[in-house]
Amino acid sequence: MDAKVNQVLRKDIRYLFLFSFLVLAVVAQTQDASVDWPVYGGDAGGSKYSTLTQIDRANVKTLKPIWTFSTAESVAPLPGKSKEPAFEATPIVIGGVMYFSTPYGKVFALDAVSGSQKWSYDASIELDAEYGDFASRGVTYWRDRKAGPNAVCRERIFFASIDARLIALDAVAGTPCPGFAAQGELRLTDGLARKPEYIGEYEETSPPAVIDDLVVVGSAIADNNRAQAPTGEVRAFDARTGALRWTWNVLTLESSGAANAWSILSVDTQRHLVFVPTGSASPDHFGGLRPGDNRDANSIVALDSRTGRRVWGFQTVHHDLWDYDVASQPVLFTMHRPGEDIPAVAVGSKTGHLFLLNRLTGKPLFGVEERPVPASDVLGEQASPTQPFPLAPKAWTPQSLKPEHAWGIDDADLASCRTQISSLRNEGIFTPPSLRGSLIVPGNIGGMHWGGVAWDRAHGLLIVPTNNLAAVIRLIPRERFAEERSAGRTGAEMTAQKGTPYGMSRQFLRAPSGLPCTAPPWGTLTAIEVATGAVRWQVPLGAMFARDRGMGSLNLRGPIVTAGGLVFIGASLDSALKAFDVESGAELWQGALPTSARATPMTYQVGGRQYVAVAAGGHGGITKSDNTIMVFALPQ
Repeated sequence: MDAKVNQVLRKDIRYLFLFSFLVLAVVAQTQDASVDWPVYGGDAGGSKYSTLTQIDRANVKTLKPIWTFSTAESVAPLPGKSKEPAFEATPIVIGGVMYFSTPYGKVFALDAVSGSQKWSYDASIELDAEYGDFASRGVTYWRDRKAGPNAVCRERIFFASIDARLIALDAVAGTPCPGFAAQGELRLTDGLARKPEYIGEYEETSPPAVIDDLVVVGSAIADNNRAQAPTGEVRAFDARTGALRWTWNVLTLESSGAANAWSILSVDTQRHLVFVPTGSASPDHFGGLRPGDNRDANSIVALDSRTGRRVWGFQTVHHDLWDYDVASQPVLFTMHRPGEDIPAVAVGSKTGHLFLLNRLTGKPLFGVEERPVPASDVLGEQASPTQPFPLAPKAWTPQSLKPEHAWGIDDADLASCRTQISSLRNEGIFTPPSLRGSLIVPGNIGGMHWGGVAWDRAHGLLIVPTNNLAAVIRLIPRERFAEERSAGRTGAEMTAQKGTPYGMSRQFLRAPSGLPCTAPPWGTLTAIEVATGAVRWQVPLGAMFARDRGMGSLNLRGPIVTAGGLVFIGASLDSALKAFDVESGAELWQGALPTSARATPMTYQVGGRQYVAVAAGGHGGITKSDNTIMVFALPQ
């Protein structure tokens, strides 16, 4: 061989070996890398998306349980109380450590690989309380970049307890941070414009948001209790000291309260924006003492994180009379259009409407139309004459139910459902509550619910769980309320709405068998193309009972999406975590759980191995209650 050619070949071989070495090094580094799930929604914008690909559509069927952890707490209601604890936490994972909270005011830190406990903290919550929503959905991590590497509380876990305290814990030791407020905690009922009347009327159920070294919190306020409910301020506290930095008041009405942000907040750290989903003004089902639209209730509102100044707001329901809270976390995404990328935010409503808005201005990306809706026939009530309907995406969940469209599993059920529907005021979505009883479609849990949506950036899809259940709301004149309440109405929730002329009764529209009067599927999972607003696919989600497989289920809590092409979700009444193909909606896998999962799952990677975790707590009063974290992975 020619010497010159031989020299070139040897040089090429050396380059080939060097290139191969670099490729192997990159692969090895990727395999050894850890990928956190650092906040409730996966990232600050709540996308619930993971870049992990180890678990994919080809191998997800081999996913197996790896470890479980039980908090060992009681699953019974507090002594003398009625509400079961709801284990709804979505854990976070930072540097191989998993953190989560419980409704009983405990925070746990576990080894994310083995499930062994590192520490636990007990906030010793007030047990003699009537909590309206006895739940805790997670904790928040923050690292103090100004603190030295070995400083106490350089890394912190912020926890908002059910009895309305904000607590800062050392992430390493699990002990309260002495420099934060009063020995690590502050009471969030202090400083409210209107305080609660009893313990449990004002709660904290969701993890706070962290931005610009501030901890931002909303609140959960008991529904339908009284007109002048506690005020629903959103507040920001210094993450180091606990000092109050700003307060934003949702409502200015003296005769109302609430309109509180009880769901998850999202933040845009680059633009210094906090996105606040708000609920209805109090009480839910009579608004005669709170005339007008009740601006910023039932809205998504963008606040300047540095000052609390309102930048913009978009109201999804005017003068709410149906408990149509904005109950889900806003999701930040990018809308790609020819020649421009638009920073956007998506927010789902219990109405079944999905609003896609410009993140900087709040302007709809596809337009919104104000349409006439039915007027109230209740003395003293003035319903809004119009409501907003997005031009796209169009509602894909039913928003009306006529007698001829009723469903029954047999002739008796069908006849009962048709009779019930015929007896009610029923003019489609936004039919106001009435004295005779009004049919509400969707019911007060949605439509889209507090599970929220997930953003698949790879395919431009929003993944949305929904319910298809109708409800009946009836207003009861004050002079008759005590008598009717003492007599009781099977299956109906009754509350006083003190300070108004009416109490209220509400219940789901069901047949004698207990099944819904709406036609299945009763729960669905849907993929929406953000570029067009079109439905890419829709499939039934879960099953109410074993015999009803394929008919969908009532579902509460949300999905996550991975770059492996998968959607993971529990949420439904069957005891399983499920994986779906994100491009087709095909169900690919089910992992058995000890009970149903009313919690959003999450995924993380430690030491080159990807894990998927979910809290199995049950749907209180419907399925068995539990308090187990279950973690799955591929076989080694």
